[in-house]
Amino acid sequence: MNDLARKEIVSLLQTRDPEELETVRRRAEDLTLSTLGNRVYYRGLIEFSNICSLDCLYCGIRRGNHKLKRYTASLAQITEAARWCAEAGFGSIVLQSGERTDPAFVDFVEEAVLSVKNSTVSRRLPAGLGITLCVGEQSRETLRRFRKAGAHRYLLRIETTNPGLFRRIHPGEQTIDTRLSCLRLLREEGFAVGTGVMIGLPGQTPEMLADDLLFYRDNDFDMFGMGPFIPHRDTPMGNETILPDGERMRLALLMIGLTRILTVTTNIAATTALQALDATGREKGISWGANVVMPSLTPGEFRKDYLLYDGKPCTDENKSDCLDCMKRRVEMAGRVVAVDEWGDPAHYKARIRNEGSQL
Repeated sequence: MNDLARKEIVSLLQTRDPEELETVRRRAEDLTLSTLGNRVYYRGLIEFSNICSLDCLYCGIRRGNHKLKRYTASLAQITEAARWCAEAGFGSIVLQSGERTDPAFVDFVEEAVLSVKNSTVSRRLPAGLGITLCVGEQSRETLRRFRKAGAHRYLLRIETTNPGLFRRIHPGEQTIDTRLSCLRLLREEGFAVGTGVMIGLPGQTPEMLADDLLFYRDNDFDMFGMGPFIPHRDTPMGNETILPDGERMRLALLMIGLTRILTVTTNIAATTALQALDATGREKGISWGANVVMPSLTPGEFRKDYLLYDGKPCTDENKSDCLDCMKRRVEMAGRVVAVDEWGDPAHYKARIRNEGSQL
């Protein structure tokens, strides 16, 4: 099953047969446990700014959403959240924001990465917290600065690999080619590279999702963050006709399971959007092959202003609430939480060793 053809993938994405669905789920879970073990890795998520220069038609923090209260957390707030994260045993954080490329933003991100690194070195974490960035397309020079500062993982979601669908959900000035180019730069600059798509977009077909999966496999990515499309009322796509919650959930879980089957040793996140559609969505994501969860560490005063979609869960919890809840969810899925570990993708480690041996 690990070497599925496109036709087989399309067929599986269309199945509603309980036995066939369980076969995919069990195969994905068995692969996860046999190759990666039963640990699930925390990524403390700090959404440090909702200011964005892009105008994606689906996103609640798009620059055209003038109803939104904009914010940027202070360096002290980011550092405090990172220290809490390190003391709680997370091992890693994600610094996420809207997309910007202006010099002030680049300087701020670089300073934040340095501050997190310098403030979280301890006996338990001799190199400080592992840091994933999710701050959009950047130049090679900027990526080098971020890498030198101490970030070594980077998530840049492509949202869809179908050029026509990409154009439908983005304004004309945003192109799929620049996204692809930045993903290549990230690999060249030594990052563990992550991407992902939205699932259940209006106009999206099983064939498009199959191509997304083959894109994952054939481009040798290290990690994935993907989830169901959920509209935001203050966007141009807020009133689009969408698939029922159950259908989007079915597709989202199949995409997680098939990603595990096709890429085997990568890291896959059970995203918050799964829980927005199903109260046990993240547990289900873990049982379908995910091995990463992202408890929110965003300062409480900002959480309700970082809404990429409507109905986002956990906006009224504090850090400790989110930590306790996530631990229960992981354990309900029959897994254990890794403590004081970066949890880098096994795929990334093998890729770096292989690339080094070829020099």
